[in-house]
Amino acid sequence: MNRLLAFAQLMRLPNVFTAMADIVLGAWAVGAIADSPAVFVCLLTASSLAYLGGMVWNDWFDLKIDLRERPSRPLPSGRIKTSTAMRLGIGLFAGSIAFGLLPELALGRTGSRSMLILGMLLVAILLYDAWLKRTAVGPIAMGTCRFLNVALGLSAAATPIPPWGWCLALAVGLYIVGVTWFAKQEAEVSDRGMLQVGAGIMTVGLVIGLAVPSLAEDTGARTETWIGFPFALALFGAYLAIAVLAAIRRPVPEKVQAAVKRSVLGLTLLDATLATALVGVWGLAIGLLLLPARLLGKWVYST
Repeated sequence: MNRLLAFAQLMRLPNVFTAMADIVLGAWAVGAIADSPAVFVCLLTASSLAYLGGMVWNDWFDLKIDLRERPSRPLPSGRIKTSTAMRLGIGLFAGSIAFGLLPELALGRTGSRSMLILGMLLVAILLYDAWLKRTAVGPIAMGTCRFLNVALGLSAAATPIPPWGWCLALAVGLYIVGVTWFAKQEAEVSDRGMLQVGAGIMTVGLVIGLAVPSLAEDTGARTETWIGFPFALALFGAYLAIAVLAAIRRPVPEKVQAAVKRSVLGLTLLDATLATALVGVWGLAIGLLLLPARLLGKWVYST
């Protein structure tokens, strides 16, 4: 059991449901869950494996830093060998590629749009883990990963990704840029100004999300916007603000990490809320993915 817990901690297992939520959001928005269920399942699995692999590579590349700042993590504590982590990371990425190829090879799907986006996603993850997260463009790189993940879900449909779909992906991507910026100093006392910038970028992402139904309507897309969508989005913002403002007022690691955890797991709620702008109130069902994430989060810390 302790061995399994160590691997769950290494992969930050609770967070994988946020990656799933991105795919469900994108695929549902373009009708692919009903029209291409097998493609949807393949891309959902590919995204999940890519996310888990990215978490493994994150700790593998951060071993020296974690020895100093997070000695209890699975690799610096010795609970998992670095060689084992490397093999796991390779295996998860290989599995992701295999499931990404299935729609092309086994299901008779023509075109390579999904595989192209998945390839870009895997490269973006590796670049972030190995190098970019320690640079000024780290938050942008992480946001790009989420942008591509939503785009991967959108690519499940046989038709090209619509302009409003890219806007949907941008809303999620910018939100994650803000979350990543907010989390840059989570292991120490954070700079209050940096936290404020992160919170501001997250807000911009929410505002862009608010515009998605209007853009979809302008392009003649067949959507069903829930009347409560703008109010739900505002409520989500208020839910985040409670923890975010508390961290800004007192930027110690405990407060900042609590805000980051809420923001990361809250991505599932954001995806659910954005879905209601396109598929109606039933989009809130995506929020059910938060339940296993919260349950696992009791044993596996997610930041």
